[in-house]
Amino acid sequence: MSIDIAVWYACIAGEATAIAFLLYRRLFRILPVFCVFIVWAILSDFIMMVARGAFATQDPHLYMRILMVEISLDFCMQFAVLVELSWSVLRPIRAVLPRRTIVVISAIFLLLGSAAWPIAGKLALPGPSHQWHNLMQLQQAFSILRVLFFLLLAGFSQLLAIGWKDRELQIATGLGFYSLMSLGAAILHTHRVSPALYHNADQIVQVSYFCTLVYWIFSFAQQEAPRQEFTPRMESFLLAVSGAARSNRMTLEQLRKSSK
Repeated sequence: MSIDIAVWYACIAGEATAIAFLLYRRLFRILPVFCVFIVWAILSDFIMMVARGAFATQDPHLYMRILMVEISLDFCMQFAVLVELSWSVLRPIRAVLPRRTIVVISAIFLLLGSAAWPIAGKLALPGPSHQWHNLMQLQQAFSILRVLFFLLLAGFSQLLAIGWKDRELQIATGLGFYSLMSLGAAILHTHRVSPALYHNADQIVQVSYFCTLVYWIFSFAQQEAPRQEFTPRMESFLLAVSGAARSNRMTLEQLRKSSK
């Protein structure tokens, strides 16, 4: 347990350092949701550390409820971070995009999450209740979603005019690495191995989160590269997609009015 506590404290220190660099670089102006997410992470770590010491053995049911609330709030924050990163990537043409584009982005993530849901169900461990199992399944679905987001962002980086010195890709890289480790541990948990190996896998996940924080700190310490503009072909494509979505929405609204 001493190793677990040491890694826990190291993660809290890493989160605090990341917050300092976020404030220093004034990233809260560009990525406010991500900054709130890091602040939330450090607060939730402190809260769960206190709850674990006070209720984990004396009142495990209360500790489980606190943990479920913490996990649920964390999922909401992660979803908002992914939407914000996607919206930030579109910064060069954001002024000419329809106002509801961010709603479309959210809907796309919900569809991708729904597609990952059955896969996550096979990775989620059975828990003390059906609600707990659903939360574990949701955790794995978000891990899959974060990995997909990183792969898409990295794969289309040239078309999106972003590179490894852009904050959006740096944040997505850290999330993708941590998510891959989480998925690896989840796959290991589905096999019958010794409890010690289970615990070692969880420790590796915690260490990978600390490595993610170290990578973010190193990245935020560097000056961000000036954001490039989209190529004319890519800009036309994005505007055409948004325009098609807008025209389809207007058509649906007209059909609803005519049906009434």
